[in-house]
Amino acid sequence: MFNNADMHFSTNHGDRRARLAAEIEASDVDAIIVSDLTNLRYLTGFTGSNGAALVWAGSDRDRDRISTDGRYITQVGEQAADLRAEINRDCPSALLRVAAAERPGVRVAIEGHVVTVSDYSRLAELAAEVGAALTPVTDAVERLRIVKDADEVDLITSACRVGDAALAALIDRGAITPGRTERQVARELEWEMFALGADAIAFETIVATGAMSAIPHHRPMDVVLRAGDLVKIDFGCVWSGYHSDMTRTFVLGEPQAWQTEIFDIVLTAQQAGRDALTVGAELADIDAAARRIITDAGYGEYYVHGLGHGVGLQIHEAPGIGAAASGTLPDGATVTVEPGIYLPGRGGVRIEDTLVVTDAGPTSLTTTSRALRVL
Repeated sequence: MFNNADMHFSTNHGDRRARLAAEIEASDVDAIIVSDLTNLRYLTGFTGSNGAALVWAGSDRDRDRISTDGRYITQVGEQAADLRAEINRDCPSALLRVAAAERPGVRVAIEGHVVTVSDYSRLAELAAEVGAALTPVTDAVERLRIVKDADEVDLITSACRVGDAALAALIDRGAITPGRTERQVARELEWEMFALGADAIAFETIVATGAMSAIPHHRPMDVVLRAGDLVKIDFGCVWSGYHSDMTRTFVLGEPQAWQTEIFDIVLTAQQAGRDALTVGAELADIDAAARRIITDAGYGEYYVHGLGHGVGLQIHEAPGIGAAASGTLPDGATVTVEPGIYLPGRGGVRIEDTLVVTDAGPTSLTTTSRALRVL
């Protein structure tokens, strides 16, 4: 079992809020109210189910505030000890009142991709009442979260280690074998991750056998694994809030020629995608590097999704790596590379790793062998 109880990180949430403060200052607003709970955790460390933060432009972090309701008085004091807490059920409204009281005519940004239409209407009425101006912004914190700091990389690495170890344990004891069901294998893998210290599973584990392996996001059912089947397993866990993601495809017994063919193509494509993970690379070009291999082999129509996505506090976060993606890959991004070929009615192969991008090249945080393994 891995133990995260003794892991102590020195994450400076004030530094993260300072980066956000610089972003909003460039947007010509005085402050921002952050109400997305994942973004709130990133900026403050608070993990309650109701809360928001007020972050001021400029360098004075002593003015920042957090708000939550009475259920979390103790928790917010422990997790966000560097922030003054406003205890109120309606957190955004409470923080808007604080901002207006501190600076008449204050210009406050809100997360336009998070706040509902009805909540925005209510906040706009309050803003008019207290003499504030609201400005919706999009993905201000999400853009910061693309680049992972050292603590975040350590936590994602730990999540990946748990996943690798859990899969190895199942293979070693012969748990992926004909006669068992997809659901049995999936649940056993999930419980193995819990036994190794995971806080949660990253998403519902995908175990897809035979023809079901051609469904990219198949949900495990009582389908029995049979000799000759491809078995695709896509899974991950959560470690101290951070996620892992890995896919491996196996064959039960000696592989048929078509299975080996598509596996080798996907493996070559995945390596091309990994090799393309260079700092400053266009996201669409990274996708193209892998997609070209599959297309040139004649299977382009059977590769039906993007190459990868960011991984962190959420299992799917920026940057997205796909044919229509825009932007470039920064140093410190943690992303997946997961090409696949899916032949309806026959079977499919996907190979996926979680990697961190650095100036020295990408490092894979998932380490289970990618070679075709016969079980």
